[in-house]
Amino acid sequence: MNKKRLHILTDTDSLVSEYLAELRNIRIQGNRERFRQNLRRIGICLAYEISKQLKYTKQNVRTPLGSKVCSVIGQQPVVGSVLRAGVALHEGLLEMFPDADNAFVGAYRQEGSAKVAVKLDYVGAPKLRGRVLIFGDPMLASGTSMIQALRAVMRFGQPKALYLAAVIASRQGVARVLKEFPEANLWVGAMDPKLDAKAYIVPGLGDAGDLAFGPKV
Repeated sequence: MNKKRLHILTDTDSLVSEYLAELRNIRIQGNRERFRQNLRRIGICLAYEISKQLKYTKQNVRTPLGSKVCSVIGQQPVVGSVLRAGVALHEGLLEMFPDADNAFVGAYRQEGSAKVAVKLDYVGAPKLRGRVLIFGDPMLASGTSMIQALRAVMRFGQPKALYLAAVIASRQGVARVLKEFPEANLWVGAMDPKLDAKAYIVPGLGDAGDLAFGPKV
């Protein structure tokens, strides 16, 4: 695993550590609004860190008392997410890049399969060739959903830079994704050591989609 391409926010204590503690806490998880809010907050923090990698241009800005040369984003990124679990994370990313174009992939785990199987049922994205793509999935477990979602959106073109964001990742998932996409850099809130027999992150936090939006049939 190339550690230069992996950035773990909780390697340094910050507010992200507190947000993650609440997300993981079984006594707090029942508050869906608070759960979604913490996903959004971490999305904001991830977006801020990723913003340091973007290209900026100089712009002369007039103030009431004069002018100042300021740095502004040279090209707005495309912000993408996996639905439905990624909605709240996407909102946080988009809050920091409000003028970004958007990409979405509808993906869900097929329960009862002998191995981890992910079904895609929707893909929508702008043209990506020459663009910066910031793509989020709150739980990077086995890496299957992230890999399949990225393959799907890249049918719309090869981005010039690929930045990935996750709230919690497993070591296995991180290794798979960075091997599959050697051009990518990955930002995660925290990285957990293993997966269980059903490919859920341990200790993780459970099913982020169900905790954010309720159980599905």
